[in-house]
Amino acid sequence: MVSHDDCHLDYYKRVKRFSFSALVISLFLLTGCSSGSHPPRIGNTAPDFTITDSQRTVALSQLRGKPVVLNFWATWCPPCIEEMPSLVQLQKQMGDKVTILAVSEDADEGAYRQFVRDHGVDLLTVRDTQQKNEIYGTFKFPETFIIGRDGKIVRKFIGATDWTSPDIVDYLNKL
Repeated sequence: MVSHDDCHLDYYKRVKRFSFSALVISLFLLTGCSSGSHPPRIGNTAPDFTITDSQRTVALSQLRGKPVVLNFWATWCPPCIEEMPSLVQLQKQMGDKVTILAVSEDADEGAYRQFVRDHGVDLLTVRDTQQKNEIYGTFKFPETFIIGRDGKIVRKFIGATDWTSPDIVDYLNKL
């Protein structure tokens, strides 16, 4: 026979377990909503970095004064390959109103150079061997940050994007 005290103890354990689970679920949902509706870094100054590869040195801070489309990509990434032509086209379409900086995360310099050559990538691109993308918290390629004239991050895109869509071109023209 179960005593009255044992029932209270069992009930207390179940309530405590439920309360903890409810708390964890609530926190998860709250953080999910928070990060989904307003990704980290939006509205903050873009972290500066300098990347030097065998062809050039690029410092993000030198690009201030006009909007920057900062794209982290790699040659081994199918969505990156899919979106690269639209980035190239966007640069041609926008001219000097916008700077597109495509930062390759390729370890293999030969694969990077071959890709740039074969795909006619004629925009500012640099190969990052020191994973500067980590200061942006990137976790999936491609990831792209739109940085305003003042150096603040205004938007973030994860995954392949059609950069020539009228909505994006209009948005960039208004920055």
